[in-house]
Amino acid sequence: MKLKILTLITLAPTLLFCQETPFDTPMKMPNTYIQDFNPTPVKQEIPAQTPQETPFKIHIERVKKPEIKKVAVAIQKPQEHEKLKIAIIIPSKIIGRYATSTTNAVFAYMLSKNRPFEIKTFDTQTQDKNNLAKALQDAQKEGFHYAIAVLTKDGAEKLISLNPQINVFIPTINKSEVSSSSSHLYFGGIDYKAQTDRLLKEAHSPLVIFKDASPITENISDYAQSKYHGKNYTFSIEKSTNLKKQLKNNRLSNASFLTNTPVSKTGIIISQITLYKVNEANILSTQINYDPLILSMTQYNDRKNMIIANSISKDNTAITDTNLILNNDITYDWINYASTIGVDYFYNRITNEAREYPLAITNNQIIYPINLVQPSYSNFVNYGSSEK
Repeated sequence: MKLKILTLITLAPTLLFCQETPFDTPMKMPNTYIQDFNPTPVKQEIPAQTPQETPFKIHIERVKKPEIKKVAVAIQKPQEHEKLKIAIIIPSKIIGRYATSTTNAVFAYMLSKNRPFEIKTFDTQTQDKNNLAKALQDAQKEGFHYAIAVLTKDGAEKLISLNPQINVFIPTINKSEVSSSSSHLYFGGIDYKAQTDRLLKEAHSPLVIFKDASPITENISDYAQSKYHGKNYTFSIEKSTNLKKQLKNNRLSNASFLTNTPVSKTGIIISQITLYKVNEANILSTQINYDPLILSMTQYNDRKNMIIANSISKDNTAITDTNLILNNDITYDWINYASTIGVDYFYNRITNEAREYPLAITNNQIIYPINLVQPSYSNFVNYGSSEK
């Protein structure tokens, strides 16, 4: 009897943890998922797995490649059992961590759909025109008619010159930054100029503009200076972050401060505005500072007059949660968010199913709403909200 009791006590933890837990996903998994960071396909042996080994069963099957012609290929709507194919073109040496996070954003979206799919990454390493041309050619040969391409402005311009015959969504660039008349190219970059225009409506004279040497902040600063008709001053913090000389100035009393520097530099700027007792009217920023780090890096008293233009407005709980499982962020990271918008638009075009993010598209550019928010004690609240 004692032996039986001892045996039951020993086996109790095993029996307990063999039961289904709330962390087991009820999501029906797709039949196919391919994530290949090598542009040259590599044959791999896929070991057989049983339900006891993993809660996910991923079956990879060979599919006959469609015939590729030199002219535009007619694209037919897939049947329920057919695999949806999305290519991802990334210059990994240029975009760094987005090589992985963009792929995860697309993967998370496709996981939320009850259809088999294939995602393949074509890594061009750099934005060399020949590398981009080869990626497009390889993708088309392998039957991919839709692609997400994470490129800088330089890479986007090279892609435009190649006149691709497959549909490509560029989440990093706004169409106003480049010249494109292609019906196959779509753009998902945020409109910083439109955000700046909205912020300038809240500006008080004089307007003090802070910038660093990055192209984005240079462009925004130049644009703001040209659009604002009152007194304005521009300060660069590239060489020094000690702003005593700039801020200990009576002319800046009741001024508005426009900062489009990264969060770390913005934190330094707004803390010194408080330190040197500048009686600011407000502190303005575009999307670049819509980041929870601003809440942890600054004191509430430093940021209480801060207003941020934000274009990340649509939320889908299932897709957001799937990204969180993959340690991916689409709530604050606008490139991952824009990539999700792009794959959602392509999914709608392929299947004719309703879009999860029905944002307007004008002249092949996603049109984002602009909301003004403020960093409160522990989160972001709508500008003018009584919640603090």
